[in-house]
Amino acid sequence: MSRPVIGLTGFRRDLPTYLGERTDLYTLDPSYCDGVARAGGVPLILPHGDDPDAVLDLLDGLVLTGGGDLHPEHYGAATEAELEDANVGADAWELALARGARERRLPTLGICRGMQAIAVVAGGRMVQDLQPEHGHPMIESTPESLMGSRHDVEIAPDSRLAAALGVTRLPVNSIHHQAVVDAGDLVVTARLGDVVEALESGDDWPMIGVQWHPEKMPEPEQQRLFDELVRTARAS
Repeated sequence: MSRPVIGLTGFRRDLPTYLGERTDLYTLDPSYCDGVARAGGVPLILPHGDDPDAVLDLLDGLVLTGGGDLHPEHYGAATEAELEDANVGADAWELALARGARERRLPTLGICRGMQAIAVVAGGRMVQDLQPEHGHPMIESTPESLMGSRHDVEIAPDSRLAAALGVTRLPVNSIHHQAVVDAGDLVVTARLGDVVEALESGDDWPMIGVQWHPEKMPEPEQQRLFDELVRTARAS
C-alpha cells in the first residue's frame, strides 16, 4: 500500500516575531515529523478545526503531540496551579480527536500532553503541578536539564509498549509539570510514584500513550514508538 498518512496535532501559541511580541502561530518540533517519516509514514500537521470526523477520515494514524497544559475543567477539577500555555481551542480540538480516534480504533500515539488528553477522554484524572510527594523526579526548568535529564521506568512485560520497544526497562526524559495519576478505564503500563508514565487501551484500539518525549531523545528505542505506529497504520 502507499505510505500511511499520519496526522500530528499542531501547538498553537503566541510567540515573538517581527510582527509583534505576541504573534499567533502554529508550531511543532520537526523531530515529530522526522520520527514519522523515518518510520515510513507521511506526516501531516493538523491545525485546529471544528470537524474532527472530516480530518480523521484523511488519516491512517494519529500523533497527539505535546504542548500546553490541559485545563482542569476537562477532568472536573478546579484550577489549583498556574497553567502554562493553556489554550481552550486546543483542548476542545484535541480531546475531540482523541475521542474520535478511540471510536474508530485509529492507530494512535499520545506524547506528553497527548497522552494526558487520551487519559482525560477515558475518565482519568491529573495532578496540576508535580511535587516531591508524588514520587517523580523534580527537574530544573532549564533547557539543559529538561533535555538531558533521564529517569528509568519499568514497563509491563505483556504490554503493547514493551512489544514495540523490545525492552521492559529504559531511561526516559521529563518535560512536564502536570501528570496523569488516574488513567480512567485505560491500562497503565508504566508508573513512577503516583505518575502514570505510559498507558494503552485494554481492547482492540491500537493506542500507546507515553508521558515522556521520544522525539527529543536520540536513543534508538524511542524511534520504535513511531515505527510501531506506522506499522500498525499500514496493517489497519
